[in-house]
Amino acid sequence: MAVMIRNEVFSCFVFYGVLLVIKMYIIAIITGQVRLRKKAFANPEDALRHGGLQYHREDPYVERCRRAHFNDLENILPFLFLGAIYSLIGPSLGVARLHFLVFFLARVLHSVAYLLALRAPTRSLAYIVAQIPCVSMAVQILMAVAAYA
Repeated sequence: MAVMIRNEVFSCFVFYGVLLVIKMYIIAIITGQVRLRKKAFANPEDALRHGGLQYHREDPYVERCRRAHFNDLENILPFLFLGAIYSLIGPSLGVARLHFLVFFLARVLHSVAYLLALRAPTRSLAYIVAQIPCVSMAVQILMAVAAYA
């Protein structure tokens, strides 16, 4: 592990990767808090604990929070794979940092836009911007390993 941490690019990736995982936890906590505030529980046993089966229901804002969380899962998990492999192919620290920072900032904006229902196309643009470094890393990884395929 000490050897990987000495890899500056990998360390930079770990920094942004951990921030993204923390962001995902925050979205999960927000979802739980909104469920409690709105009294909208997915499971009957939770509804019973908080007032009765009438609270075993869906709420539009709880569903919005859930969609934001699922969207994070769909986008951050591939980034974690791509970023880890990309870190190992020897990119320059500055270029790698730019990839990681752009993805991180775009995903934060995407979550804010989702949770606050910001006007379109804010969320879509944040999604597209976050995909640019992912596509770039994927292409560079493929180019680095194509000779071995």
